[in-house]
Amino acid sequence: MSQMKQLPFGLKKVEAEIPGRTGGRTTLAALLCLLAAASALLASENAPRRPFAQWADVPPPGQLVAGAFYEQSEAYYIWAGNTRHNITLKTPDGESYGIDIRQGYFTLDYGLTEKWAADINFGATTVGWRSFDPNGGIQKTTGLMDTAFGVRYQIFNEKQQPSPWLPTLTFRAGAILPGSYSRSIPFAPGNHSATIEPSLLLRKHFGWSGLGVWGDAWYRWNHTISTDQYMASIGLFQEIGHWELDAGYRHQQATSGEDIILVGSQVPYDGISYKSDVKEVSDAIEAGFSYRTVKRQVRYGFHARKTFDGRNTDSKLWLGAYIDIPFGGKKEN
Repeated sequence: MSQMKQLPFGLKKVEAEIPGRTGGRTTLAALLCLLAAASALLASENAPRRPFAQWADVPPPGQLVAGAFYEQSEAYYIWAGNTRHNITLKTPDGESYGIDIRQGYFTLDYGLTEKWAADINFGATTVGWRSFDPNGGIQKTTGLMDTAFGVRYQIFNEKQQPSPWLPTLTFRAGAILPGSYSRSIPFAPGNHSATIEPSLLLRKHFGWSGLGVWGDAWYRWNHTISTDQYMASIGLFQEIGHWELDAGYRHQQATSGEDIILVGSQVPYDGISYKSDVKEVSDAIEAGFSYRTVKRQVRYGFHARKTFDGRNTDSKLWLGAYIDIPFGGKKEN
């Protein structure tokens, strides 16, 4: 008769009798030793960052822009290695569960000089899933998000350049500090790593009135996890009066690492191996719109991002909304 021993995060150890041997047992530990080593887990990339290269612009000197963001995501598929899996868990009452994240954060962006600005971005997050627990139980964590902060230098401002070809181009020297959520749950909502993050952002008008291109690229030297990451995104914007429409493509990946391994053949899975050096890769499309009021220059925005391909990642659909309120300084025209 087989015996099942429960390990953390739904990982199982199976001891089975071998036919033809009196009292003989063999430990089917190949699955177990592989899985139980997940003590320092790499989670999904999830640091606060403004969409559509908005950090390419800097506030006027002395102006503070206070923002509030709410975002949520859900994923019913993941890629373990390059193989896509349906992880939807359906309950008898008709509910469907995947990987769900809810988070809110605040942003403070201050114009130091005409070309320099400083920002800090902090908030709280929670994630939950049932798919990798053999009993379909809820596994979750809640806490502070990874906090992102940095200083930006605007190398060029297209409105102030003699050449019509120069874009608005900004360098950001950033850093990230780990949050307070549990790092030991697979698909935790952030890397939970101290990180140095340089980035370049650009926005450039071209073609007909209001049309332009945006770009955003960063590299992360992660201090407390065993792989670095980089991201590049590019897209178009269209300004119509006080409205702006945005759409683009985003690629993000770790520079090295191993693959996720699922245990079992169906949901709920018997467990998951999600090691400290998982190589997460994702390709996504993103879109959104914003509106800036005439008098106060308050901006209201909505954005969405959908991962359509990847490796060792989940197929998230992110939906978010935000508001930016400027205080002091000289208002933009």
